[in-house]
Amino acid sequence: SDRRELARRLAREIRGEVRFDDGSLALYATDASNYRQVPIGVVLPKDRDDLIAAIGVCRALGAPIVSRGGGTSLAGQACNAAVVIDTSKYFHHILQIDPERRRAIVEPGVILNELNRAASRHGLTFGPDPASRSQCTLGGMIGNDSCGVHSVMAAFAGEGPKTADNVAELEVLTYDGARLRVGKTTDEELSGAMAAGGRRAEIYRGLAALRDLYAPLIRSRYPDIPRRVSGYNLPYLLPEKGMHVARALVGSEGTCVTVLEATLQLIESPAARALCVAGFPDVVAAAQAVPQILTYRPIGLEGFDDRLVADTRTVGANAAGLELLPRGNGWLVIETGGTTSGEARARALKLEIDLRRTGAVDTRVYADAAQQASVWSVRESALGVTSHVPGRQSLWEGWEDSAVPPEKLGDYMRGLRALLERYGFEGAFYGHFGQGCLHTRINFDFHTSAGIGAFRAFLDDAADLVLAHGGSLSGEHGDGQARAELLPKMFGTELVEAFREFKRLWDPQGKMNPGKVVDAYAITDHLRLSADSSTSAATQFRYPADQGDLGRALERCVGVGKCRRLDGGAMCPSFMVTREEAHSTRGRAHLLFEMLRGETIRGGWRDRRVKEALDLCLACKACKTECPVSVDVATYKAEFLSHFYAGRLRPRAAYAMGLVHRWAHWGSRAPGLANWLTQTPGISAAIRRLAGISPDRNLPEIAPQTFRSWFSRRERPGPAPRGSSARSRSLPESSGRRVLLWPDTFSNYFQPETARAAVEVLESAGFEVALPIPRLCCGRPLYDFGMLGLARNLLIRALDALREEVRRGTPIVVLEPSCASVFRDELPNLLADDPDAARLAAQIHLLDEFLGRHPDRWPPGRLGGRALLQVHCHQKSLRGSSSAQMALERLGLGVEQPNEGCCGMAGAFGYEASHSAISLQIAGRALTPALRLAPEGTLLVADGFSCRQQIHHLTGRLPLHFAQVLHRAMAAGS
Repeated sequence: SDRRELARRLAREIRGEVRFDDGSLALYATDASNYRQVPIGVVLPKDRDDLIAAIGVCRALGAPIVSRGGGTSLAGQACNAAVVIDTSKYFHHILQIDPERRRAIVEPGVILNELNRAASRHGLTFGPDPASRSQCTLGGMIGNDSCGVHSVMAAFAGEGPKTADNVAELEVLTYDGARLRVGKTTDEELSGAMAAGGRRAEIYRGLAALRDLYAPLIRSRYPDIPRRVSGYNLPYLLPEKGMHVARALVGSEGTCVTVLEATLQLIESPAARALCVAGFPDVVAAAQAVPQILTYRPIGLEGFDDRLVADTRTVGANAAGLELLPRGNGWLVIETGGTTSGEARARALKLEIDLRRTGAVDTRVYADAAQQASVWSVRESALGVTSHVPGRQSLWEGWEDSAVPPEKLGDYMRGLRALLERYGFEGAFYGHFGQGCLHTRINFDFHTSAGIGAFRAFLDDAADLVLAHGGSLSGEHGDGQARAELLPKMFGTELVEAFREFKRLWDPQGKMNPGKVVDAYAITDHLRLSADSSTSAATQFRYPADQGDLGRALERCVGVGKCRRLDGGAMCPSFMVTREEAHSTRGRAHLLFEMLRGETIRGGWRDRRVKEALDLCLACKACKTECPVSVDVATYKAEFLSHFYAGRLRPRAAYAMGLVHRWAHWGSRAPGLANWLTQTPGISAAIRRLAGISPDRNLPEIAPQTFRSWFSRRERPGPAPRGSSARSRSLPESSGRRVLLWPDTFSNYFQPETARAAVEVLESAGFEVALPIPRLCCGRPLYDFGMLGLARNLLIRALDALREEVRRGTPIVVLEPSCASVFRDELPNLLADDPDAARLAAQIHLLDEFLGRHPDRWPPGRLGGRALLQVHCHQKSLRGSSSAQMALERLGLGVEQPNEGCCGMAGAFGYEASHSAISLQIAGRALTPALRLAPEGTLLVADGFSCRQQIHHLTGRLPLHFAQVLHRAMAAGS
């Protein structure tokens, strides 16, 4: 009844969103940490007034609160049995940038990248920049006292490496309703505040008394190192620090106040950058070179070991970056800056000469921005890459961000490696070596009681080790619940009591993020995984990479929230539009995990809240490659829908578009009649309404002649080769290899001109083209509606028909990227026990990939002009977008790609009446502006049938398939 009253009062008092449903509680039950606590409810305030009102209601009813930004905390700070206040959806405006004073004023929900993008127009940046900068919020960074790759630059700029060092002022709200603007406090200001009376005077009197009482301990017990994040920031209360109350509150992890507004100090951002990458005999040798390198004042200094590189290779990630690494078994990535590229490169070259004289095995310098980005990707994707390595136990946080003086980092690494080996643990070493901060993930066993016991014992020994080296339990991620129990080891019981007093001054009722930092839950309380929880389930897919267990697959989501970024990449296009946690890869994975756990989400496979979250998943597959741990929501969605609709009728659109291969085949027998029905006004509208298709979408016309019919009529008489499962047109002039061309439903029935062009291009290149027998379909649309039984049958039929060709090694060229993704992804997952499934997957090629492997047979001819290339999301997930772009550039075209955006059509998604509007919103992020700005005469190119249909809907123009562009170039060269 208290929860109902709280929800009712909140809904009445604020204009934002109030969510107390089980689905929302499940979404916010965990963050990026090992911990899980189901909240009381969730509030998404629209603005400052909403936030103040929400806390007022919570105060009136005695409800605790926890503030949350991007939910990327690794120590459990952002989950609690409290009312979660999420500022990321609405309360995220940059209020001011003052380039003269180098300051920015922001609301707490602003994403760091958004601030830096705006600041860069003035040549400025915010110094601390964690790897999660594309999704973490400034409010979260203030809560955690975040650092990052370029904190070393901030330190050399004079502001200091941590967020606290770069905060000028904060406007804060206490739980009891006091609003204060805090910052540096002169003696006169302190006297005035204490004399004024009221809550502000009470706080400042308490702060002054606490400072005076504990000053000697503060000066002696806090390690003087670049990366000390553990504990409250009491040193900033000291007179020599100017009694900077704002900075003292930074890093308090939402346990003291709520941030309403922050004034931040910005620093100059170098106009040009270069990288010096140095390989060493091992990672300890790399760490020992750090003090020498710091004399060059680099703007970034990161390191990693050979285990990280080996894991990256095993996972199959960042191949381009790995190729750029010099020889070695431990590496440093050193970034230099300058006003020009030449100046930055000269600094890197000077450093390179010194490193070669003093211990580096090999070095390389990169001034090219793309090469630098590739190298950085090796370091920045470390957390995800090392989490789930095939054939090994999963690795977890828990001791992932300890820090020591930079000059002691090598010795500390030796000791930590020995400690890991003593416990039978392992983990790669990487991190911010320039400031002595070491990251690692460790193969803790959270599934058994013995494993959890070993985890807890290890933490005690690891804490003793880092403190023996003059270090800190946390150098970046904070204490939260993960390290708070260890704080007496680091600071002693008296200073821990000072922490309690500091919290009581701000939060005397103890309602601000209780159980974190001060009087915290035990480290082993509220673990997300535990010995007595089960998430196993019988499934259709086999999940071979996750021991055949969907629950293990869902454990992949470590919560770093890369899926919550608003630009760059194609992952979670629906989140980019809605900014809803439920529409992110992380949100969907967490809901499915909670569904299998069966506590908060109790509806199992029939749960409507899970269904709603998956409804806006476009099954673009971007998450499988862009998510650092390859969370595969497209597969999970198909799995869920197969269970959700078991024994039930599906929506009309499922039968209309999921079975398009059947409708198209029947329509091809009388294309005139079929097109009259689908194109005639009135009749067409009725058909679309009956089929659940948006009235704003035009149905594609069936071609007068199918591609198969065209191909068979150009064959020479005579039987197919004996024992063959395909027909071919004999080509006496060809001395090339035999190739199977896969005639998908769309190129066969709707746009056969694409397949005809492909045949003639391949034959011109000297290949003998054959088609599979009989008529086959990969069944791609079926997955979007969970029709996995029918999809499996179609794959079995296709595999049986192609088995002989597969065993011969015949390459199979596919024109539709979504078909290629079925063969490479769903096929070996559904038919994991058939070895020919893996063989077939390896023999599938898109046309640009296939011809790229045979450059000597590239068709002659070139085209001039410009091309706008929309790469299908499945094509990006398979091989990225570079091969398609390079293929077009080889034809002499200048190529532009929309900013990695999804077109929004996504197979049947954009056709459905319930999705058409958001489909166009998604297109409006990148594709629509690119189309609008494309000069007259620009070739529009898209291999995906759905992409071509979306562009046709937006412009009235039908784009070309790559095969058609090649055909034009071939004709131009003849």
